[in-house]
Amino acid sequence: MIHNRPQPSRRTVLGGAAATLAALTVTAGAGPASASDWPTAFPLPDGWLPEGIAIGARPYAYFGSRANGALYRVDLRTGAGTVLHPGATGRIAVGLKIDRDGLLYVAGNTGVARVHDARTGDVLRTFQLSEATGHFVNDVTLLGNRAWFTDSRAAQLYAVPRGRDGAVRTLPLTGDWVQLPDVNNANGVVPTPDGRGLIVVKSTPGELHNVDPRTGRTTRIALVGQDTVVNGDGLWRIGRTLYVVQNRLNLVSVWELDARATTATLRTTITDPRFDVPTTAARFGDRLYLVNARFTTPPTPETTYGAVAVPLA
Repeated sequence: MIHNRPQPSRRTVLGGAAATLAALTVTAGAGPASASDWPTAFPLPDGWLPEGIAIGARPYAYFGSRANGALYRVDLRTGAGTVLHPGATGRIAVGLKIDRDGLLYVAGNTGVARVHDARTGDVLRTFQLSEATGHFVNDVTLLGNRAWFTDSRAAQLYAVPRGRDGAVRTLPLTGDWVQLPDVNNANGVVPTPDGRGLIVVKSTPGELHNVDPRTGRTTRIALVGQDTVVNGDGLWRIGRTLYVVQNRLNLVSVWELDARATTATLRTTITDPRFDVPTTAARFGDRLYLVNARFTTPPTPETTYGAVAVPLA
């Protein structure tokens, strides 16, 4: 269900109509005749413990497992899925992003980031972002020649080189950023519309921040139409439209950013009876795909998990 507010909505779609049509092109015989016939619900393996989702230029969604860092790939045209990477004891996979070269960047929670081959699932590189205990490397986005990772338990971001060379850079957050103890702070992250900064959601108390990736200085984004984005988790941005997944509220709030990402105005909220603590989102065509983490359901090896698709607001 989509609850619309009376304000008019303006949205710039990245890539334009041509990119959307290209993304929806499917091979004859590979699935339904049109994207409107594609499934809108996707079962994951029992006991999977999902949290992150990534979708690239091709119609495949990737899901990480908090149980062992495994990766699962689903064909959006048919709903068919397969375990791409089996994971290993002690590994975790939360936030994910895929680039145009078929590299999958995975936040590993315990101070680790990994780069996988999205075709084979093989681990290509592993980065130790922090040697200290108690860190929660939570989400990731791509900006320029770096993959940027958030740390929910430390006031810093990590910049991982996207090429073969280069060292990990730790970026302390300053300015308006106030780190709170014993709760998750930084969570989802996306580039600003002008590509010069990063937007980070602070789950507690529910703020959006514009981060300068050169200096770490943050400016709190003023919210209009709603006081907070409490329980903010994954972010997705299309032009100046920002989608904020508010996990335990079972909704996605949709915001219009100004040109410099200093103000965000609430345009609408998306809810759906199939939401069961959605955590992160990714877009393909005219749909937003969300994974249900089911945090309020006690996990067992038999607990069922899945993802759903909803129309873009």
